[in-house]
Amino acid sequence: MRSSIVLDVGKTMSKLTLWSAGGNLLARETRPNARVAGLGFEALDAGGIEEWLLETLAAFARLAPDIGHILPVAHGAAAAIVRDGRLLLPPLDYEEPVPADERRAYDRDRDGFERTGSPALPHGLNLGAQLHHLEARQPGVLEGAQILLWPQYWAWLLSGVAASEVTSLGCHSDLWHPVEERASELAVRRGWAGRLPPLRRAGEVLGPLRPELARRLGLTADLQVHAGLHDSNAALVAARAFPEIAERESTVLSTGTWFVAMRTPAPGTQVDIAALPEARDCLVNVDAFGRPVPSARFMGGREIETLTGIDTRRIDIRPDQPSLVAALPSVLASGAMVLPTFAGGVGPFPNARGRWVGMPADQAERRAAVSLYAALVAEVALGLIGTRERILVEGRFAEAEVFVRALATLRPDLAVYVANAHNDVSFGALRLLDPSLQPQSSLRRVEPLELDLTAYRSRWLAAAEQLEEAA
Repeated sequence: MRSSIVLDVGKTMSKLTLWSAGGNLLARETRPNARVAGLGFEALDAGGIEEWLLETLAAFARLAPDIGHILPVAHGAAAAIVRDGRLLLPPLDYEEPVPADERRAYDRDRDGFERTGSPALPHGLNLGAQLHHLEARQPGVLEGAQILLWPQYWAWLLSGVAASEVTSLGCHSDLWHPVEERASELAVRRGWAGRLPPLRRAGEVLGPLRPELARRLGLTADLQVHAGLHDSNAALVAARAFPEIAERESTVLSTGTWFVAMRTPAPGTQVDIAALPEARDCLVNVDAFGRPVPSARFMGGREIETLTGIDTRRIDIRPDQPSLVAALPSVLASGAMVLPTFAGGVGPFPNARGRWVGMPADQAERRAAVSLYAALVAEVALGLIGTRERILVEGRFAEAEVFVRALATLRPDLAVYVANAHNDVSFGALRLLDPSLQPQSSLRRVEPLELDLTAYRSRWLAAAEQLEEAA
């Protein structure tokens, strides 16, 4: 196998990584993402990302002349509208509000949660709500157009071949029935299903790089472009490479802007969608092989950065972790705590309005309290999907020692592991290209804190539930 490139378009940051045939990281470039003005709505910066992508691909071509594969990964709840071989509309930013009257009309038309595993989420977090909003604003806008899910938009841009794929279709889109493996009645009735290109597997080759791009960028004409997948599900593919996780009852907690807990039930276990609490941001994802995955999420990275003022995309959080662990006893003694939620409408307490109780003046204590808050919310989310036996925390907050050690303390029944914080999504994509690839490092089991969090957790949970009920 030749060297490979993974494009990872997250909500807040895009990453491009270059890998050797043996799975060694050769280069990594990043770009913060921004919102841009679309046609009457706030949109994702498709043009800015494209310009950066092409410049970086040209630079990678100079580093490795034998690049043979590129696979895109991207966040969910995003789709580009393409017509006549060009981008007609960039994806609407899923945080763009949908007018209340439009949302009420849309909600009356949705399939039930017990069929889709897709909860009713605020703004445009249900992809169907975005499509409804576009049609309400611009009747006929989808006529003759194709709906390209965000990873597959980049695959189309590079190869010229349009495809759809189940991990993005199954990401709270309202467009897919994960157990029945077919389009929802809503998607069929509104004509959206007919505007989705044919389904392809995430690792499947769509075709070679467009000839004009190969010439322009200095890449080989036979570079193969693969269909791509949803980012959290790429992390799930990576996690299954570890013997502690593979084909066993386990949960992967992917951490970035979103914290997404995905439970892989023991082999042969039937997923009961109706048993999940829809109102607490539980859902059913679909893995790269089409299997339903009970999941729960909250906007953990966004909340941590809001509360601390620290952009974890740009700042290495590892060096000061010992001081945050050392600050925890003072936090517990003072009773300082963060109550949910600072990202309204999502997570296990979607209606509660976040607040501080006794916010510490000391910066280390404040950050320790925020990390403890993230662990408390994560523990609730894990309980909602029935997590048991083992959990792997991956992503950039796997390096947040207070967070992972507090989680291990709150759930002593679980074996809590952490993996490399920076490249798990990319490694998952690589394993779709070459399933024989093995992780270059082993998992580290997290040691619980030498602190008793029982009383603190009880006070926090009572206060959080009271805020949720009062909302």
